[in-house]
Amino acid sequence: MVTTFDDDEYVRQALHHGACGFLLKDAGPRLLAEAVRSAASGEALISPSITVRLLQQFVRPAAAPARPSPLSQRETEVAALVSRGHTNAEIAAALHISAGTVKTHLTNVQGKLGVRNRVEIAAWAWESGLGR
Repeated sequence: MVTTFDDDEYVRQALHHGACGFLLKDAGPRLLAEAVRSAASGEALISPSITVRLLQQFVRPAAAPARPSPLSQRETEVAALVSRGHTNAEIAAALHISAGTVKTHLTNVQGKLGVRNRVEIAAWAWESGLGR
């Protein structure tokens, strides 16, 4: 879904009713292309500004004990960048790796965490304190 409405309830309703992504119209052509590729491969992509705001709801209280991460250091870095709304291309550039390697890390992360897509990876990262 591409819209001008930057409202959390609107995002929740769109995702609840089957949208596989949610972008604001000012997202730009690169992010729009990445969202189409993500949707075509069965993944979800949400505008970075919306992602951060929504995922802040998943942050645990500081008093909760931290669980050990099942991820490698690099997988943890990838998950953290996903939680901040970065695209695969942006993650690749930030970590100086190829986009294919990012996809491999995301596949490994999904398997280790038992999640279905990058939105669930981002939620896990925020719950684990990586999204800050």
